[in-house]
Amino acid sequence: MNIDIRSPLDMHLHLREGEMLARIAPLSSMSFAGGVIMPNLKEPVDTLEKVHGYRKAIEEQCNPDEFTPYMTAFFRCYSAAELQALRSAIIGIKLYPAGITTQSEAGVSDFSGIEETISVMEELQIPLLVHGESNGFVMDREKEFLKIYERLAKNFPKLHIIMEHITTADAVEFMDKYPNISATVTLHHLFITLDDVIGGLMEPDLFCKPIAKTPRDLGALQDAVLSGHPRVMFGSDSAPHPRQKKECCGCAAGIFSAPVALPMLADFFVKRGKPELLQGFVSDIACRRYRLTPVNRTIRLSQQSWRIPELYNGVKPFGAGCEIGWKLATEKN
Repeated sequence: MNIDIRSPLDMHLHLREGEMLARIAPLSSMSFAGGVIMPNLKEPVDTLEKVHGYRKAIEEQCNPDEFTPYMTAFFRCYSAAELQALRSAIIGIKLYPAGITTQSEAGVSDFSGIEETISVMEELQIPLLVHGESNGFVMDREKEFLKIYERLAKNFPKLHIIMEHITTADAVEFMDKYPNISATVTLHHLFITLDDVIGGLMEPDLFCKPIAKTPRDLGALQDAVLSGHPRVMFGSDSAPHPRQKKECCGCAAGIFSAPVALPMLADFFVKRGKPELLQGFVSDIACRRYRLTPVNRTIRLSQQSWRIPELYNGVKPFGAGCEIGWKLATEKN
């Protein structure tokens, strides 16, 4: 049995830079037609020149695959002229609360001062992608941030707002209140809870931000995805780190899933009797919400048992060592 996916898209992807970019970018381009590229590099991608430079670096590493890097700019207070210039080069602007995750120190610390930029974004139809967490108690951060989402959704009803990598039942329920809000869901948040991270020995390769939550939250995410929710899209939040950054005190947050995402998603949907929903989750819904026409590329998955490698180019993937029932029909080693 095979499953063919038309133009699969990863709507939230970290490709890093330098040596790490060279190691992991081809592992996304081998199985996706495009990805929404996060801008939180060591030096944030927040000018048109940086957007063009980063896109060029990605394209060089993904060649010869047909892969479109959908670029984002790091949120700051942009002038109307800057936003007008950026408009055709980006898919959206990514907002990080200051210091909330990897390399987000230059993010927003005062949300009362962002509305002028967002008003121009609404006028120019530039989507706002948001890492939606407060600086409160770690289990409550997403719930506490919902009041900011609500203010944005009400004040800017024509602005497309994307709640990135949601992990809570509260976020799923909230999204349905406002038609201008979409959400991405990761691979790992469809499989794990906080118990998998710290319930036994600490599992640093399952530590990410936002952290995995409760069984109730896991069930709500799975239900939303398996319902074919028209505003829920796949975004891996695949975030590679070298081994020394994960196997250490104060390990880095991030789960690397790019090379295993489609096979594990196929396994997830087939085992739950909903293989027909995979196409929408990994492509069609995103195309509608973002008004995209991706490159015409078909990725084939075959029903074949295999064991996920312990490492891909020195980076440990989600599910390392586990056996799953679906595999890319052609795969780069």
